Amino acid sequence: MNPAKVVLVTALAGGISIGAAVLGQRWLDQGADRDRQAGLRGGTLDQLPDFRLLDLGGREHTSNAWAGRPLILNFWAVWCPPCATELPLLERFARTHAETGIRVVAIAVDRPETTRAFLAEHPVDLTVLLADLEAIDLARRLGNRVEGLPFTVAFDARGRRIFSHTGALDQAQFEQLAARLADDPASAR
Repeated sequence: MNPAKVVLVTALAGGISIGAAVLGQRWLDQGADRDRQAGLRGGTLDQLPDFRLLDLGGREHTSNAWAGRPLILNFWAVWCPPCATELPLLERFARTHAETGIRVVAIAVDRPETTRAFLAEHPVDLTVLLADLEAIDLARRLGNRVEGLPFTVAFDARGRRIFSHTGALDQAQFEQLAARLADDPASAR
């Protein structure tokens, strides 16, 4: 190969790599700027924040109702196939670990009527709350930077965020999470 072509291709590839890195860093910095303007440290919340959401019956639920207990929040939507697959696993997990004090809350990122219709066909025995715009922002602040679904975040009994994951979890991953929550001395009540 011609040495001039090798130098040209190398320089072009290097320029593209540097350009992509600069643009990517600017994109990440813009997100960090938004987080700083909102008063967030490091872009994510490390503690269970105070929030209020409505359930399908219009009753308000507050995060402080779960204070002192391990908590799993799962953001999901009717239109999300991995969410629909994960929801029965989440319910089974909640039922299996109810006596350990772990609470599971499913937050539907969808319209109330759509969520009601879905749950009428696929009933689950979970606390289901309805996301509003603040809840969607909450998910981002809790670690869902790509704003994907499903998104699961867990808090220990002290309210510390110990786990967050974008994408569906399988039964083994839920059990690993339960083990982490059970290892917390504050969870043993």
